[in-house]
Amino acid sequence: MKLFCFLTLFFTLTIQAQFQISGIVNDSSNKPLPFATIKSSENFSAITDIDGKFTFTASSDIPFYTVSYVGFETKTITVIQNKKFYTVSLSQKTDDLKEVVVSNENPALAILRKVISNKNTNNPQKKLNSFEYKTYNKLIVTANPDSIDGRIDSTAVYKDLDKKKINIDSSDYKFKEIISRQHLFQTEKVSQYQFGNNKLKETVLGTKMAGFKQPVYEIIAFNLQSISIYDPKYELLETKYESPISNNALKDYNYKLLDTVNIKGRDTYMIYFKNKHKRKTSGLEGVLYIDEENFAVAKAVMRIKGVLDISGIHEFEYAPSEKIWFQSNTTFKIVKGKNEEDIKILGGTIQFDADAEENFEPRKKVASDFTYLLSESNNFDIHYNTNPPIKNPSLYIEIKDDASKKPETFWEDYRKENLDLRSQKTYLLLDSLSIKKRVEKRLGIGRKIINGFYPVGPVDLDLKKIISYNNYEGFRLGLGGITNDRFSKNFRIEGYTAYGTKDGAFKYSIGTGVLLDKSTNTWVNGYYMDDVREIASTVFAVDKRVFKIYDPRPINISTFYQYTGWRANVQSKIIPKTEAVLEVSRNLIEPKFDYLFNLNGKLYSSYIMTTAMLSIVWAPFSEFMQTPTGRLESDKRFPRFTFQYTQSLPNVLENDFNFGKIDFKAEYEKQYLNRQKTSLLLQGGYAFGNVPITHLYNTAPNNLTKETIVQRITFSGRNSFETMFFNEFFSSEYVMFQIKHGFDRIKIMRKVRPSLVLVTRMAWGNMENPQQHVGPAYKTLDKGFFESGIELNKIYKGIGLGGFYRYGPNQLPRFDDNIAVKISYVLDLGL
Repeated sequence: MKLFCFLTLFFTLTIQAQFQISGIVNDSSNKPLPFATIKSSENFSAITDIDGKFTFTASSDIPFYTVSYVGFETKTITVIQNKKFYTVSLSQKTDDLKEVVVSNENPALAILRKVISNKNTNNPQKKLNSFEYKTYNKLIVTANPDSIDGRIDSTAVYKDLDKKKINIDSSDYKFKEIISRQHLFQTEKVSQYQFGNNKLKETVLGTKMAGFKQPVYEIIAFNLQSISIYDPKYELLETKYESPISNNALKDYNYKLLDTVNIKGRDTYMIYFKNKHKRKTSGLEGVLYIDEENFAVAKAVMRIKGVLDISGIHEFEYAPSEKIWFQSNTTFKIVKGKNEEDIKILGGTIQFDADAEENFEPRKKVASDFTYLLSESNNFDIHYNTNPPIKNPSLYIEIKDDASKKPETFWEDYRKENLDLRSQKTYLLLDSLSIKKRVEKRLGIGRKIINGFYPVGPVDLDLKKIISYNNYEGFRLGLGGITNDRFSKNFRIEGYTAYGTKDGAFKYSIGTGVLLDKSTNTWVNGYYMDDVREIASTVFAVDKRVFKIYDPRPINISTFYQYTGWRANVQSKIIPKTEAVLEVSRNLIEPKFDYLFNLNGKLYSSYIMTTAMLSIVWAPFSEFMQTPTGRLESDKRFPRFTFQYTQSLPNVLENDFNFGKIDFKAEYEKQYLNRQKTSLLLQGGYAFGNVPITHLYNTAPNNLTKETIVQRITFSGRNSFETMFFNEFFSSEYVMFQIKHGFDRIKIMRKVRPSLVLVTRMAWGNMENPQQHVGPAYKTLDKGFFESGIELNKIYKGIGLGGFYRYGPNQLPRFDDNIAVKISYVLDLGL
């Protein structure tokens, strides 16, 4: 679940004897100076942010503070009573306009080289054999009431010359009233981190989420920032950037030595870094504090500024016994950035200002502009080289069963400070509001709709079964569903029935399942079914259910086979980073097209198949979370691999044929910082023995055998060959490869912003024993099949258009026959 919020830069007055000083530091041309050093007469120091802004709290009798920046004259600012905001302009030094050069090299680069070369001796996960610590985290979504005007605006609307109507806008006033009493959202978490054998695991001991009796596990697993500053790819809001201290950092970042600062009694270099690329999303910007003695990171400020202004701060404590800086506190903030469109999330609309170069008139700021997200974590109870026993180390996060049921005394023991009045009221008011508005119930309904179900009492209705269409059945009208937790958490019943208006036949399935182990999501299931399926299609039993409002490809399919029988399986996630299905089935197969299978001179128009099948998906780089309701893939990463083996069982339950099938799929996706994405798919299959054409391979064709291009316009498939005609090719063994590269959305008009995707697909195959298949005429893929195309997705309201061209050995004589035009529709149901 994505969290998008905003951040203001000023904090409220908290202590009567103190006050807040804010301001901005510019150069002589009014260009902001990021990370300038602010030092007060009380020996308190702060730095400006990327925009040159600063804020610090001081005693009421502070006489002055100084502002310094490398290459500029230091300036002393006298504090004026009741003045809270200062604009400071620094002048460049006439005698030192360039950076100091030592041995013909930027001194910051020399320091960074030593930081990179000493990473393994300074990184706790490299230097220490093991460690463990506890963390208290508090996350709030809130706003500063003092930043909001809170006025009630009115406008006059004239309906005619004699009458007028006054429109009252009290939204800002109401928002300020709410935010003065409470935060918009709040959650607390206490975790234990354990490191050993090069793996770090988080165990959530307690969690408390305002408005929810059962926490939203997606929020707990949401990766706001990297835990370790030494990761080669630093992560902010689930987006990875090249780290400023990675092995390749020097070619991606510019560095500047700003100052020397004392942290925790040790002298550190203060080094400013910025990505060399001009694009805003190219990389990080911030400040590193480097220990002068061992060149370890003693503090880090990491920031990305774009549509959202996101920052992560890491603070460390020096452990003399281990001679290492160990992380003590982290802070994460989301600040309002700029964008051309409003964004709808979490039931509300976030408005953005357009970029200046667009020449749009700036809109009036509203109260919600001042909303921000703040997450703070404090580490304590730290132990080094204790070799703690780590249970289930393959899990990234484990949430204890009683984590959401901790008493108030538990939280009082772990909080760094007591909750203020606003935080206390947040729990009370949001809990009552959640009950009144049925927030948890509505969230649960939304999750099920995304997966294609709608709950009605103890049953989740299957939205995929209501209506569909294909050339064999016509309109397929049906009803199906599965029992949910209101019926039972350990037992389920599922089934459906459907009727085809063209073939005039009813289809159905009925099944049941029993939960054997909740922690590994292990179920034993049994089904009986009588239905039809596309011939030569590849179905991986472990593939996730994909819900679409429509499923476009089957619309034009005419060749199906009927299968009647039963299957029993065990599905489990007991093996780390996998999900597996072991299944035994027996089916009577009856092709619904002109086909006979020739086995040693005996012709079969129908046949019985008794098979055993093992299907497993392995995601070695994904992160998994253990929750009280089961095991979840909390962070889907690539590559991921799927393997499936099917073997017929000779002389078992009247099985007619002896054969085997091996199917394989490898998927990879890479998302770039400039919003481009490359995806690769490698898939293959090998069927050996006596296999009817119903269970061979067709490599997912999706083109009609019509005369003109216009007549062949259909909806595009997911990973299908758009220029390959239905039933044109069949194979007993094949391999296919697909590469897609999607670019950032192109702005043509304000509401017309298509996503350009380049696609190339290719396949090779062969048919063993072609004499066994009597009836259909087909070709083989021994010379290969190639197509490429361009997709313009989401041109308007989710509708897109694509064009594909067929080339290579199987190119058709007529030029027009090699072209396919496709319509696409993308509906984003993600939150």
